[in-house]
Amino acid sequence: MAPPVVPPRPQPPTPRVVKTRQPFSLCRCIAISLLTLLIIVGIVVLIIWLVLKPHKMVYSVENSSIHDYNLTNSNHLNANFNFTLRAYNPNKRISIYYDNIEVKLIFNSQPIALNNIVEPFYQPRRNVTHLNVSLLTNDVALYENIARDFKTQRSGGDVEVEVKIRAKIRFKVGAWKSNHRKLKILCIPRVNFSNSRKNSKSFPCDVDV
Repeated sequence: MAPPVVPPRPQPPTPRVVKTRQPFSLCRCIAISLLTLLIIVGIVVLIIWLVLKPHKMVYSVENSSIHDYNLTNSNHLNANFNFTLRAYNPNKRISIYYDNIEVKLIFNSQPIALNNIVEPFYQPRRNVTHLNVSLLTNDVALYENIARDFKTQRSGGDVEVEVKIRAKIRFKVGAWKSNHRKLKILCIPRVNFSNSRKNSKSFPCDVDV
């Protein structure tokens, strides 16, 4: 007699795996947004630069001279220093407003004159402007070693000074005007005394905007 056939045992059902959606990270969202913004700003800046092609302004000092010079035995200096500042704007599409200008005169690291009433002016595109500056030294007490150096250079017919210029400027492109920016100019000319002819040599200046 054949053994009875045992039916196969039913297999338990395979559990269903439910995939849960991970929440989108807020930090990740902010990072992607910032990266996108930076890319857009970079592209806009590049396009503006390619359109405007800005060039650095060029400055120099010309026609420098000293008048009414007197250095007393007690090392008190009186003199009138005269300069012509040549400002060149080489840009095709950018004009410049000079709203506030301060000029300081320094000899051997000692300030000897200041002029903060230079008239503001507007400089068009591709323009050269000549600005006449007069700096009056009125009874300024010099340190003994500085007075000695001044006399030594005076005997050679000219002196080397530093002309430091600080200005608040605005750029203009079409109808748009920028906020104020600080302009710093440093010139180191040699200045002739009045008994000699004016120093017509041009002395280039360093510029920082």
